[in-house]
Amino acid sequence: MDARAAEPVPGPGQEWDDLVRIWEETDAPEGCKVEIIEEIVTVSPPPSKDHSTTASLLQRPLYSVIPQDWGIYQRLGVALPGRGGIYLPDLVVLPRAAASGQGFHVPAAEARLVVEITSRANANHDRVSKVNGYAKAGVELFLLLDPWHSGRPTATLYGEPEGGTYRVLETVEYGGKISLPEPFGLDLDTGVFPVS
Repeated sequence: MDARAAEPVPGPGQEWDDLVRIWEETDAPEGCKVEIIEEIVTVSPPPSKDHSTTASLLQRPLYSVIPQDWGIYQRLGVALPGRGGIYLPDLVVLPRAAASGQGFHVPAAEARLVVEITSRANANHDRVSKVNGYAKAGVELFLLLDPWHSGRPTATLYGEPEGGTYRVLETVEYGGKISLPEPFGLDLDTGVFPVS
């Protein structure tokens, strides 16, 4: 199954509450990821074993450096009302208080780090739409792990969002180390991530 538009959503006049309702009510096969990207509902297949392994391997070092009152969440909805979107990053790091209470999503501005791991089905969304969306929403750091990048798996760290655009802080091919700045202060060894 490829990521595909499941249901077109009306354009600029569409109310945010209607988008959220459509997202919450979209019926997709179990394990599939439902997102709204640029006001279009998309459904992606469940992650592969390598994809899940990468997320797991990344969580361990992150937990060693984040404050006690922060959490790391998989597939928690991140709301970008100004971009007509609700993304489900592979990992999002944010204060636990932001993730408490009712509902299925948190405001993107609460995220301290989002991580997307590309798959064949969603690579272009992650490389283009989500980079722009997270930057415009002011997400501090965005780590894109791209095992499908032109036969040369890469990790790219985006940060310092200004005027709706990120600055590329660092890019390495898998096997190199990428440095997450404070408040993380962590050098990640990308050589441990599986290559699909």
